[in-house]
Amino acid sequence: MTILKVIEPQPTLLKPTLSVTDATAIIVGMVVGAGIFETPALVAANASSAGVVLLVWVLGGAMSLVGALCYAELATAFPDAGGSYHYFMRAYGPNLAFLFAWARMAVIQTGSIALLAFIFGDYAAQLLPLGSYGSFVYAILSIVVLTGLNFMSVEQGKWTQNLLTLAKVLGLLLVIVAGLAATTAVTPAPTAPAESTSQGTFGLAMLFVLLTYGGWNEAAYLSAEMRHVQRNMSKALLWSIGIIVGIYLLMNLAYLQGLGLAGMAGSKAVAADLMRQVAGEGGAKFISFLIAISALGATNATIFTGARTNYALGRDFSAFAFLGRWHDRANAPTNALLVQGAIALALVLLGALTRKGFETMVDYTAPVFWFFFLLSGIALFVLRWREPNAPRPFRVPLYPIVPLLFCGVCAYLLYSSLVFTGLGALVGVAVLAIGVPILWLMRRRTQL
Repeated sequence: MTILKVIEPQPTLLKPTLSVTDATAIIVGMVVGAGIFETPALVAANASSAGVVLLVWVLGGAMSLVGALCYAELATAFPDAGGSYHYFMRAYGPNLAFLFAWARMAVIQTGSIALLAFIFGDYAAQLLPLGSYGSFVYAILSIVVLTGLNFMSVEQGKWTQNLLTLAKVLGLLLVIVAGLAATTAVTPAPTAPAESTSQGTFGLAMLFVLLTYGGWNEAAYLSAEMRHVQRNMSKALLWSIGIIVGIYLLMNLAYLQGLGLAGMAGSKAVAADLMRQVAGEGGAKFISFLIAISALGATNATIFTGARTNYALGRDFSAFAFLGRWHDRANAPTNALLVQGAIALALVLLGALTRKGFETMVDYTAPVFWFFFLLSGIALFVLRWREPNAPRPFRVPLYPIVPLLFCGVCAYLLYSSLVFTGLGALVGVAVLAIGVPILWLMRRRTQL
């Protein structure tokens, strides 16, 4: 018996059909999600001025571009459906690859589901308040209902996804227009003097900003389908990150103009509060509805993809074989869905205990996320040394400066997420650590 079934990568049959415009549109669509409606309030709470708020969003875009360039080399040199899991397997072997897979199941992916569920809950509570724990109740209901729908294999047509995307775009445009119009329509609330930004609060602000920029690492997987990837990958990354930075800066300008720094920092649903300021209660409820629907769609997509990742974990590791069972009638990995749903619900309860659901989930996922991001950057150096002759259609410019910068950023964010966060971070690290004895027991079992 073996713990790990290593599948040799198969040559890709994908045809390069994507243009720079196609790839840019896909990347922007992946990155710009529901987080921009939630994290700006937390960034403002950790910033000393409006200028600092805008600065951290610009820095977040620059850091994302640096990381995207590193992932582009890995994805074009070692194309595989396993993504980072595959890079870890080649660079570090099965032990770290297992810990990454464990982290995705127990921390990163499930934490993302709970995080998105809290965004849905915060805005659903603006529509139909259920008391002080209303956000947590809605978060639980969203996970239960969406996991149940995926479990029963309810087919969702393209029109559903199109409507969810339309809701997100419409919400973005309404918030930007309303906030910028507030410069003449509404006098912004005076900004209370804030204490100077410390290293800790700046680090937290960057954590929230880079969470909102999350998704560009998935964009690197487009390389196999891009025309003239050596030339066009960098163009698509530059254009997409530039567009995303522009959108996020406009959103934050709208929040600052309409609410002021103090109003942003004290908001639990910043987009709804802005619309309430500009268009009254009706405007707040309308935008809350759009954002809740957008967050619900993102939650559903994360539940769907997360279950498939856990299904692959079950196929590769015998101790988790129960996750690798596919239900033919439902045409879904039902066991993986149930386990994932149970973990996500436990994380929602953790958020309820701290009474800071979204923020607790950021704390919970951040240290583990940045630890493995740091290992991804180091893997680029390891694989250049270990497999120097592997074809690399795209190479990181200014090597080794750019990947060293990426690793430095990851190390700083890992440090910030460990030192300046709360209970959630300790729980996330503890859950990751549980994977070590599990790995030891699996290896011991194979030796008996």
